[in-house]
Amino acid sequence: MNLTEAQHFLGANRVKFILAQFVDIHGVAKTKAVPASHLEDILDPGAGFAGFAVWGLGMEPNSPDYLAVGDLDTLTLVPWMPGFARIVCVGHVKGKPYPYDARYVLMQQIDRLKERGWTLNTGVEPEFMLLKKDDRGKIAPFDATDTLDKPCYDYKGLSRSVAYIEKLVDNLQQVGFDVYQVDHEDANGQFEINYTYTDCLTTADRYIFFKMAASEIAREMGLICSFMPKPFSNRTGTGMHIHCSIAQDGVNLFEDKNDPRQLDLSPLAYHFLGGLLAHAPALTALCAPSINSYKRLVVGRSLSGATWAPAYISYGDNNRSSMVRVPGGRLELRLADGSCNPYLATAAVIAAGLDGIDRQLDPGEPFNGNLYDLTPEQLQEKGITTLPQNLSDAIDAFAADSVLQDALGPLAPEFINLKRMEWVEYLRHVSDWEVDRYLEFF
Repeated sequence: MNLTEAQHFLGANRVKFILAQFVDIHGVAKTKAVPASHLEDILDPGAGFAGFAVWGLGMEPNSPDYLAVGDLDTLTLVPWMPGFARIVCVGHVKGKPYPYDARYVLMQQIDRLKERGWTLNTGVEPEFMLLKKDDRGKIAPFDATDTLDKPCYDYKGLSRSVAYIEKLVDNLQQVGFDVYQVDHEDANGQFEINYTYTDCLTTADRYIFFKMAASEIAREMGLICSFMPKPFSNRTGTGMHIHCSIAQDGVNLFEDKNDPRQLDLSPLAYHFLGGLLAHAPALTALCAPSINSYKRLVVGRSLSGATWAPAYISYGDNNRSSMVRVPGGRLELRLADGSCNPYLATAAVIAAGLDGIDRQLDPGEPFNGNLYDLTPEQLQEKGITTLPQNLSDAIDAFAADSVLQDALGPLAPEFINLKRMEWVEYLRHVSDWEVDRYLEFF
């Protein structure tokens, strides 16, 4: 879209304001409303922000302005906010792209792919919880009848959320999302909406828009849409699986019907997979970056019979107990959750995968059994290790991984410092569990 086309688009749709949008280090959308008549200002020099006011931009109160420069190809309406449009921006400082900007971090990794004539296509599976609070502020599924121990694909659970789902899907379709299925997931109040894959930068942009839409439409209906990985200790957590494949001139380079391992994967795909497994501990820090993420990535079961979350560094055919599932001609990384910054997680996936390709890493043989059923001794015999089981261990792994740190550039130490501060705050917090257990124990 060029400037003239954009101005016509804004006029034809009676847009009054444009949300100049970027994300902070946590992947949270940040915006400034700019009158539509000032579209050109968003393009040059950009919408101005005080960078010190935003997490992870590496700025001080005396730093230059952070200027969010819009990408015209991302200009869309915001259907749930009549009169508003959104444009995705890349941070600039003193006229140059800013290396602390998460979208720019991903763009740099995409450039590494472009040098080889490749495109990384990704499709994400956004899961979320639809909740409400009672008079005491306690959260619960918004539908009080959604109480089955095994509620996945339940018709009643889906039908009683139809007003929300219909409005959300309609809003997504209006801006070009090809939504192809919706289902009630494995936890009470949990849903998943699937839309067609695309290039990884567009996928990350769309995931941020999806979260904006899902959260605000829920709020308008008096509900809470949560992407928290594990709001209920005894229920399945919320993930954000990432499907990956590399294409060249529209051809999927990951697919090979003559695969001797019979997974329909090419040698290139296996090397990429080898990189994901080799960097799995550090990759966990970026795909599962919250304290709560590690309540999801646990060894154990949920009330429905399985957590559906990976706990082990492994891959398999149609094996949903693995970190990487191979559904045929692509890789499904099951590690990520809704707390991740999609730009940083995807940048890390590219860096890990390219390292695997460059070093021609072999992932070993797939394991197609139920990993949840194996004892620690059986896992050790098979050479299968466990993912980090808390944020501190994951950050330590990331801090020791030069490949993934190089991918994030100066944002890497910022991320490490922020997450270590978060861990210390968590350790110092006194929980209800501690009070209940110890108040009169001694």
